[in-house]
Amino acid sequence: MTIDDITARQEPAAPAALPSPWRSAHFRLFFTARSASLLADGMLMVSLTTAVVGAGYGASGVGYALAAWMAPVVLLVLFGGVLADRFTPQVMMVGADAVRMAAMLTLSVLLFTTDLRLWQVMALLALSGAATAMFQPGLASVVPQVAQDIQAANALLRISEAVCTLLGPGLAGLLVACWDVEYSFLAIALAFAVSALGLAPLRGLATPQESNGEPIWRRLATGWQEFRARSWLWGVILVWSVYGLFVFGPSVPLGAVLLTEQHGAGGYGWIAAADGAGTILGGLLGLRVRPRRPLVAGAVAMLLFALNPLAPALGWNFALTACTGVLAGCGFAFWGVMWATSVQTHIPLAVLSRVSAYDVAGSIMVIPLGRALSGPVAEAVGADRVLVFAAVMSVLCLGAMLGLPAVRRLGRESPQGA
Repeated sequence: MTIDDITARQEPAAPAALPSPWRSAHFRLFFTARSASLLADGMLMVSLTTAVVGAGYGASGVGYALAAWMAPVVLLVLFGGVLADRFTPQVMMVGADAVRMAAMLTLSVLLFTTDLRLWQVMALLALSGAATAMFQPGLASVVPQVAQDIQAANALLRISEAVCTLLGPGLAGLLVACWDVEYSFLAIALAFAVSALGLAPLRGLATPQESNGEPIWRRLATGWQEFRARSWLWGVILVWSVYGLFVFGPSVPLGAVLLTEQHGAGGYGWIAAADGAGTILGGLLGLRVRPRRPLVAGAVAMLLFALNPLAPALGWNFALTACTGVLAGCGFAFWGVMWATSVQTHIPLAVLSRVSAYDVAGSIMVIPLGRALSGPVAEAVGADRVLVFAAVMSVLCLGAMLGLPAVRRLGRESPQGA
């Protein structure tokens, strides 16, 4: 026996590299569908604002319309997770895209043929929001079925989200400027149609059925039990709820106002673009960096997001603020890749949509409250002080997250363990 033979026995073989997600036809279809729906989401805000303001309902009308969209998402997303595990995510997502396409098409027809009423906009957006609640939980269950390298797949999807977030408003603005707002809603409907067509061939994917005959309330309870049984999962969501209230809530509306006052509308647009570029960079890092403790690495990167509210609060110059936008976007995207990959590789596929629904609900339900309270509090104490508080809370929340033993211990797990 040679020295090489002994060494070969003592040293474990390096794990084989997982194939690129691009090699999977299923992933390419899913990526195309997801990109199309993200582009539609990116176009919606500009199109909606133009239509509602143009109809004479002003900023308050836009707020009512957005609330009509958000409320069904918060109220129904848990049932979306149950139904996705019951009927497969693909069925629910194709159906949701069909409903969203019909809602946007109807809105376009109303703009073409009649004077738009606010109640019509709110009703159609509520319908679209309900469909989104059926669509969103299934995303987590599809990724492990279309790609072996789950982290790389999540990184590519995060990059697509950043690109679509940048392109969507510009495309909607171009359609409104060159033609009219009804054409932008036609384009949104077309994007949802492309999403449905991309997801339709994935009907062969099926979530394992563990409780096929159980009523919906029992299946909802099973999802809660799976969620509650993992302290790293509910611990992060608990911290994230506080983060949403005190950081995400005030950062967007107050930051937008201050940045526009400090750097003008054009400057704010470039700063938002810098944030988007940082998100792309964070996604690219997610493709390459594979930490042994993904949640720890993601939370450390997310500390950079504290710069997002801090820059407008302290009135930093344009160049420095743009740089902070890149860093904040990068940290946010890298955290997103680490979190999504951890959830998808540690939760059984049979209950993943239900658990993901609790994740979505816990993450977003308090953000509207934070945004609603940010205005009155800013009027009382000043927007700059509210944003400094948000930056401090960002660091404290992430410190609390890193202080959780279950978060620090959670390691990587092979896709086969999902």
